[in-house]
Amino acid sequence: MSQVLKRISVGIALIAFTSLAQAQAPRSEPPLQPDPSTLDEAAPPGVNYDKAEFRFWAPDGVAKLDGILVLNPGSNGEGRQMASDPVWRQWAAGHKFAIIGTHFTDKVPSFVEDYADVSKGTGPALMNAINKFAKRSKHPELAKAPLVLWGMSAGGEVNYELAAWKPERIAAFVVNKGNFYYTGIASKATRAVPALLFVGNDDLQYRVTAVTGIFSMNRRPGAVWALVQEPNTPHAVGRSDEMSRIFFDDVLPMRLNGGGALKPLDPATGWQGDLAKHTVAPVVAGAKMPEEPTVWLPTERSARAWAAVENATPFEK
Repeated sequence: MSQVLKRISVGIALIAFTSLAQAQAPRSEPPLQPDPSTLDEAAPPGVNYDKAEFRFWAPDGVAKLDGILVLNPGSNGEGRQMASDPVWRQWAAGHKFAIIGTHFTDKVPSFVEDYADVSKGTGPALMNAINKFAKRSKHPELAKAPLVLWGMSAGGEVNYELAAWKPERIAAFVVNKGNFYYTGIASKATRAVPALLFVGNDDLQYRVTAVTGIFSMNRRPGAVWALVQEPNTPHAVGRSDEMSRIFFDDVLPMRLNGGGALKPLDPATGWQGDLAKHTVAPVVAGAKMPEEPTVWLPTERSARAWAAVENATPFEK
């Protein structure tokens, strides 16, 4: 090999090594800020995680809370500060919900998060923290309260696996441009939990394929879920938080009964979205599941919000 070719080969190898090192380097997290309006809990290291840490907030002046919004960040990310997010706090207060922000880390960080396999340890750690927060906040009703789950990337993976593990506790959940899912075919109970599954059309193809795959496998037997395809969106939050709040606003009154247990939805009602045409229409009572993939949404408002994201148009006011 000539000296020129050797130099080129070495240069390519160095670039590849540098890129790999950068991809695998742990993220630089800003320090967690103190917040006197919150409570913190942590679990000792478990089978499938190194850290499981939680921050809790509840709106003032609410005698009885109706549920908990759990916010899960991306891979090995620090998400406890999300319990202090003013937009999510405003939303939670309007629904008489508490908020928990999470911080999960793997023993050995990887692009396949062990901690997302929640039944192995992180799920029980979350439930134990909820029980402690219920006592410390003097809101005992939270020990059995329904959960609403929002998260990004690995946070969406955690949400999906929580819904697969404890569907009776989940009022609604979001899968958001994630990477790896431990549960392929969800149970009938999990398919009855309303959900949004977001993909970014400019994200890595394997992420798009993974989320689209779990949607397709579970929607065909009737999951009350919607796949949301965000145009011109990479691996980013995009419009997923805003649309999720619209969806949660509409579906929660249909799910909550004030006593902890969740009301089932009727898939024969609501609205249906066409994934190819990006259009919506009311579900036709008695109609068979269409041959082409469709999405299910609880209300006209949610359906129009879905169409707005699919078509990159503004949300209706």
